[in-house]
Amino acid sequence: MFSLVHISKLENGIFTEKTLEYGSFNDPTLLIHRKCPVKFGMSSPRDPSTLRSARWFAPDDQRSFGHRSRLKQMGFDTDDFKEKPTIGILNTWSEVNNCHTHFRDRAEEVKRGVWQAGGFPLEVPVMSLSESFMKPTSMVYRNLLALETEETIRCYPFDAVVLMGGCDKTVPALIMGATSANVPAIFLPSGPMLKGCWKGETLGSGTDMWKYWAEKQAGNLCDDSWAQLEDGIARSAGHCMTMGTASTMTAIAEAIGLCLPGSTSIPAVHSTHSRMASAVGRQIVELAWDQVTPQSILTAEAFRNGIVTDMALGGSTNAIIHLIAMAGRAGIKLTLEDFDKISQELSVIANIRPCGEYVMEDFYDAGGILALLKQVKSHLTLDCLTVSGKTLGENLEDGEVINDDVIRPLDKPVGKAGGTFVLRGNLAPDGAVIKPTAAEERLMNHRGQAAVFADYGDMKARIDDPEAGLTADHIIVLQHAGPIGAPGIPEWGMLPIPKYLLEQGVRDMLRISDARMSGTSYGACVLHVSPESAIGGPLALVRDGDYIEVDIESRKLHLDVSDEELAARKAEWKPRETTFSRGYGKLYAEEITQAHEGCDFRFLHGDGSEMVEPKIY
Repeated sequence: MFSLVHISKLENGIFTEKTLEYGSFNDPTLLIHRKCPVKFGMSSPRDPSTLRSARWFAPDDQRSFGHRSRLKQMGFDTDDFKEKPTIGILNTWSEVNNCHTHFRDRAEEVKRGVWQAGGFPLEVPVMSLSESFMKPTSMVYRNLLALETEETIRCYPFDAVVLMGGCDKTVPALIMGATSANVPAIFLPSGPMLKGCWKGETLGSGTDMWKYWAEKQAGNLCDDSWAQLEDGIARSAGHCMTMGTASTMTAIAEAIGLCLPGSTSIPAVHSTHSRMASAVGRQIVELAWDQVTPQSILTAEAFRNGIVTDMALGGSTNAIIHLIAMAGRAGIKLTLEDFDKISQELSVIANIRPCGEYVMEDFYDAGGILALLKQVKSHLTLDCLTVSGKTLGENLEDGEVINDDVIRPLDKPVGKAGGTFVLRGNLAPDGAVIKPTAAEERLMNHRGQAAVFADYGDMKARIDDPEAGLTADHIIVLQHAGPIGAPGIPEWGMLPIPKYLLEQGVRDMLRISDARMSGTSYGACVLHVSPESAIGGPLALVRDGDYIEVDIESRKLHLDVSDEELAARKAEWKPRETTFSRGYGKLYAEEITQAHEGCDFRFLHGDGSEMVEPKIY
């Protein structure tokens, strides 16, 4: 049997509970349906005049006449919208976003749930950020989607919104914008694609592309096999099915309380995903009536739960930048030390590529995110409120590990190291990050000579030149790949290994940059070096032949050059011209913060002020 706890909110603010018994489910993976979402104040009177949308539709005046008549122009009747919560469905579907090809259908399924719950759904397209196709990187436009989300919510008559995203930058962007707008919101994740396959071997998106490209470069893979891999690695709608940034960020969105329980593990094309979309539609109507806003959910404790989730998953290093930015919108300051502290307390237990063996479809079948969170519940703050109407702890009650090789117990982690380590030293005064579980053991404590590339174009032109004389012990350094220098801190951090070294069997080298790397990538890559080289950070001062020391366990990143010499080099250093001279790019260059600050725009940081409602005349 399973139960539904109805929470009734009394006038004095005290909550009471009434438990209703329901039937049972045999499928342990359908966790989102085993305990249906709570209806927040079901015994409370629901006054339509308190709805935000009433400002648009309720008055008996000329302007509201216009609003109502234009709804009727679209075929809606008065009974469709009168005295009902208006639900905005912010859809990032587009034909250039491969991860979201199923979102046309999911939007209709959300609407079905909204109608069922007595709401009025209106779908709105918002900017679609595709990591695959946007150049130089979708990260340039994360803040633009966040700004569009905030302003779309502000200017339209929405009482609550459903945020439809998945391809990695859409997750933080939508949440950042919705947090700033602070109307009730639920995040609907796109879900991972199905596992890839080649000659009976499971393929993981991103991860296996890098793996087999190295083999092709080394001369171990023919063109026909490479073409077959291209055909088999991405076989359905959905985001990357490895523990890339998308899988990491959607799981974090659930851990911080903005998703229905278990929703982020469901494969994109699974029938459960369709039913989940309708459940989101029903629940968002409840949140609209009870005004449960993101900022009432996104506490400091909730964000700490997000960090714990990231570390237990062995999640993308990108998550650090995004979580800092998301928390900033709620007026909460996260630091790199917050992440490093938890990485020292908790090892990776999700055996998922690139740190492990399996992919997200296996993770779902093994119990999914609720099972993983239940494994680490001693590290979580369990009384945090979620959009289900229950606490995180209550959401985890039905979590069950079905396969303990995919979701490991705490005493049998995937690796000894935590998910992401923070390094500091004279080369990165404001910090840098590395995913130690993705690196070869021999490089965990390494001293080597720098091979410096001034930018990605320089690196691409020279990296395979045998005349450079690089060995496996060299440290490859890439400059001008940060937020301003690239621009957009692209996913260039998994720098290529010289072809002639690949042919010798080398598969990992220490690489340092102010870039990011895809969560699907792997290797001994030091990333997010801050401050970046484009603004004169120490990385800009590194020269060929300089010795660099990296001790991951000790969190050390040191350039073995005297302070006097570095000061002399700094005096000679001159910044490059900025990439953009106009438009959004110019705004980006002027307002973007550094990696350790979340790469948000300064003027969008949360300052405790409320959204200014538009005047209606």
